Amino acid sequence: MNNKLKGVAIGAGYFSKFQYEAWTRIHEVKITALCNSNLERAKNIMEPYGIMNHYTDYKEMILKEKPDFVDIITPPETHFEMCKFAADNGVHIICQKPLAPTYEESKKIVDYVASKGVRFVVHENFRFQPWHREIKNIINNDEVGSLFSLNFRSRMGDGWGENAYLGRQPYFRDYKKLLVYETGVHFIDTFRYHAGEVTSAYAILKRLNPVIKGEDSGFLVLNFENNSHAIWDANRYNENNFKKSRYTFGEYLIDGSKGSIRLYSDGTITVQKLGEKEKQHNYMHNDIGFAGDCCYIFQRDFIDKLISGETFETNGENYLKTLQVQEAIYKSSEINAPVYLKS
Repeated sequence: MNNKLKGVAIGAGYFSKFQYEAWTRIHEVKITALCNSNLERAKNIMEPYGIMNHYTDYKEMILKEKPDFVDIITPPETHFEMCKFAADNGVHIICQKPLAPTYEESKKIVDYVASKGVRFVVHENFRFQPWHREIKNIINNDEVGSLFSLNFRSRMGDGWGENAYLGRQPYFRDYKKLLVYETGVHFIDTFRYHAGEVTSAYAILKRLNPVIKGEDSGFLVLNFENNSHAIWDANRYNENNFKKSRYTFGEYLIDGSKGSIRLYSDGTITVQKLGEKEKQHNYMHNDIGFAGDCCYIFQRDFIDKLISGETFETNGENYLKTLQVQEAIYKSSEINAPVYLKS
């Protein structure tokens, strides 16, 4: 491809390095510039990943660079204005999650960019983890029949003690909503990817560590249109015993009318048909970058569909459905009762 797609990026925080590194392996793309207020932090990204130009004003960057797309890797409070400016200038958008501090502002972003006719996708990468892509294939191939239940157990272990989150993502300490807003939303989206649309949600949410502001423990139950249900049993306080705690982020069991699928903490998938022994399911997954190289897989998919014109899986309209479930979960916890979603 002679004429590479030109991209620019905003942000140089903790997670951004996974995205910048992934862009270096997508040969149809050249990231020509990044915007960040801190030049030293920007240099830590620019030098290893070959980005030539630095800006402190994202508007100036977009106007001067004239990119095909922008990768927004900044806190949610900044997203509306950045997305608005990019859309006003005809620039396609990848926007980091959380999409916005509230559902209303998230919808405002989605509606605005749609009105300008630019392509838009939320950087939601958990459904792009290779094991979740493969589990989707197993389900689609009817290997375990009609789904009964999906159970995922997570213990992140980075949120205990007085110094919780300070080493990696200190802003987590000030989030008034934490576990579901920052982490659970990934699993809501993954459950939707595997099981379809949610009809109701029930949640018990708690704060275990008094030094933070938001909830760090949750037990979520989702019901689906296909009569299956999902459970996410999670907290960020207690530790797991995995060799690599941030690879699969937990263990997953899916039961169906013909058998079960299990995901282990090292990425192993097994299928156990009813009346048979558990058998390992062979597939490719690589411990590169973040969580099975899911940033690369997501970004590769973005470029493929940007070129082909196909619909993005986590486009604005689709992702608002995930955020509606997130809203229902917080409402359920508040009233201690199930919340039913409008069809």
